[in-house]
Amino acid sequence: MSDEPAWSPTDEQARGSRLWGFMQSHGCASYPDLCQRAAREPRWFWDVLVKELGVVWSTPYREVMDTSAGIPFTQWFPGGRLNAYDSAVVRFRHTDPDRLALIGETESGATRRLTYAELEDVVERAAAGLRAIGVARGVAVGLYLPLVIENAVALLACTKLGAVAVPLFSGFGAEAIRQRLADADARVLITADAAVRRGRTVPMLPVAAQAADGLPQLERLVVVNCAQVDAPLRRDRDIPWEDMVGADRDRVPTEPMASDEPLMLLYTSGTTGRPKGTVHGHAGLPIKSAQDWALGMDVRPGERVMWITDMGWVMGPLLVFGSLMIGGTAVFYDGAPDHPNPARIWDVAERQGVTHLGISPTLTRVLMASGERAAPSQPIPGLRVLASTGEPWTPEAWTWLFEVVGRGRVPIMNYSGGTECGGGLVSGNFLTPSRPGSFAGPIPGIDAAVFNEQGQAVTGEVGELVVRQPYLGMTLGFWKDRARYLDTYWSRWPDVWVHGDWAMVDAGGLWYILGRSDDTIKVAGKRVGPAE
Repeated sequence: MSDEPAWSPTDEQARGSRLWGFMQSHGCASYPDLCQRAAREPRWFWDVLVKELGVVWSTPYREVMDTSAGIPFTQWFPGGRLNAYDSAVVRFRHTDPDRLALIGETESGATRRLTYAELEDVVERAAAGLRAIGVARGVAVGLYLPLVIENAVALLACTKLGAVAVPLFSGFGAEAIRQRLADADARVLITADAAVRRGRTVPMLPVAAQAADGLPQLERLVVVNCAQVDAPLRRDRDIPWEDMVGADRDRVPTEPMASDEPLMLLYTSGTTGRPKGTVHGHAGLPIKSAQDWALGMDVRPGERVMWITDMGWVMGPLLVFGSLMIGGTAVFYDGAPDHPNPARIWDVAERQGVTHLGISPTLTRVLMASGERAAPSQPIPGLRVLASTGEPWTPEAWTWLFEVVGRGRVPIMNYSGGTECGGGLVSGNFLTPSRPGSFAGPIPGIDAAVFNEQGQAVTGEVGELVVRQPYLGMTLGFWKDRARYLDTYWSRWPDVWVHGDWAMVDAGGLWYILGRSDDTIKVAGKRVGPAE
């Protein structure tokens, strides 16, 4: 490997970054200095972070963190009350109502755009409609939809109501859906008539209905007409989305939530046993995603972030909350990224003015195999960051993305964490040069290390990725399974989170993630059990 980095920030990029500004505001001379201070003074760090991000509290917190129940069950911002909907939508509705919040493009090329004012209006109508069918604080609602604007609206409506959103991978079969909804005790499932992939209709309502037939506690299916197919509805159970949001109802109040009240159940699978429902609260994943977007990928208010993902993978909720919590724009693409031609995704990015584009190594390898047909016809105007997560890179694929798509000037910000982290543990940034597949290091506030078999922090050798202190975004536990949560992450070394990734830190301080050390398999970066 060459001693020279593949990419280095210019002085203008570094000093113009949000990370640099944050460091300067708090007297930190360097990125390592900030990380070290955050590890020494976690209460200071998380307190100044939520203030930097402008998080809205209906009741101020009395302290930052309470570890009296044990490190694995750290309570964040005790005494405080908030609702992530206020920070993600309502405040920008008041300060900049005409700013774009969501853009959605379908495989056919149809595009929809919602400003923050329009987003608030439709979320309020969806929340009132959900309340009318019994959704309230603590009620679980499944989301089985393609990556369309209604998916984000449903997530935010559940957030406002204090309900528990349960996003589901849009490619799941009926049994995988049934298993998760049964575990969550979901009362409502929001689904679609069908999705469209490569010009073909892929039915979703029949799959959802099959899952619902085995769930006596599931009272309602709300059906979004995504593909305009004739999908027969069961009158005693099914409700068209358009009817629910179109009804003339009074607004319902936004629920003030404690930080440890569930916002979302995100399921992640092992090779054996039932899926693990990771619990995330209003002060966890939304704030963590905003931190990662702002201090890692340098997303600024008004910039547009697109990630090739699914709402059933953690990157879907991160795309929504990370973008909106900082006043940015989340861009959804609902379709095959290489249809009708291998360069489709670059065309979408250019057409929608994307500044930050997330893509997996697997998709990059698929596109690379198409040769020149997959290359953008010209540099993508306005693109500042290529981002990637979910799996390690091959040097060839990383180099192709950097040189052919990014033209050797757009950095690839590697980003790695997981469903159970509510965001990233390690990331790239605009202060640190990079090599193929490298990370700048831990995200500030993440006291990460690589441990050898003896539990010693090491450099220059492969070991377990661990975190030595609690961090905001960390799951509040597994749904109804305290023992499994402790055994999965906290059983190897006392009060040390063992993430399940092989990692290495090189002599220059760059980090590398080398694959999973636990019992799961991955398909394009999404962790699934083999049967699924």
